[in-house]
Amino acid sequence: MVKIIYRNKQWEAPAGMTVRDAILKAGLNPETVLAVRNGKLINENVLLQDGDEVKLVAVISGGVVTFNVPR
Repeated sequence: MVKIIYRNKQWEAPAGMTVRDAILKAGLNPETVLAVRNGKLINENVLLQDGDEVKLVAVISGGVVTFNVPR
C-alpha cells in the first residue's frame, strides 16, 4: 500500500496506481496539488510503489505583478 498525506489527512492507495489516480481517489483536484516523494517532486504519471509515502502540497499562485518602468 501507498500512504497519501495532505494537510492533516491520510489515505491509502494500492501500489501500481498513478499519482494522478491517487489524488483523484483522495477526492482532490490534481491541478491544485503537487506530489512529493522522498523529498523530491514527482509528476502525476509516476506509478506508485508499495511502501511509498507521498505528501501532497497545495499549489499557491499569485496575481499579476506590474512594474512601473521609467521611460
